[in-house]
Amino acid sequence: MRKACQGDGEAKAWLYRQYSKAMFNICIRMTANRSDAEDLLQDAFIIAFRSLHQLKDAVQFGGWLKRIVVNECIRFSKKNVYWAEWEEDRNLHIPDEETEWWKTVDFNIIHQEIKGLPEGCRQVFNLYVLEDYSHKAIAENLGISESTSKSQYHRARQLLKERITRQLLIHG
Repeated sequence: MRKACQGDGEAKAWLYRQYSKAMFNICIRMTANRSDAEDLLQDAFIIAFRSLHQLKDAVQFGGWLKRIVVNECIRFSKKNVYWAEWEEDRNLHIPDEETEWWKTVDFNIIHQEIKGLPEGCRQVFNLYVLEDYSHKAIAENLGISESTSKSQYHRARQLLKERITRQLLIHG
């Protein structure tokens, strides 16, 4: 870490190799577009390498980098996701949480289906389920209402359940 902080290219390349796959998976889940995910990953690493001197404990690099990646994905979403269409669902009754059924399904299937969700649903689902953001935090970060966040999450769960159930029935 110290070498990377001092600008050592090999040390930075090593950090990139260690973390890029996991961080790319976050980007691709959030954007569902390989090109955008690659751009966001690159932007996140540039930010991280420029800010390495701010990191006090090298052990925290992975979590610190993940926050940068998620924040870059949120920044991208703010510019590229159209939320107004969901404002109509503000009065939608959202049932209490049901069992988190997706935790019993192979993550590769879930990962693939998440990428197929409509943008708003995908963003909220990723932030709420995978990044552990509250609906309040999602609303603040994305510039939407809490009820929009909740309705997007509900719709994402519903779509995922329908698609995955269909896929499991077809492929056994």
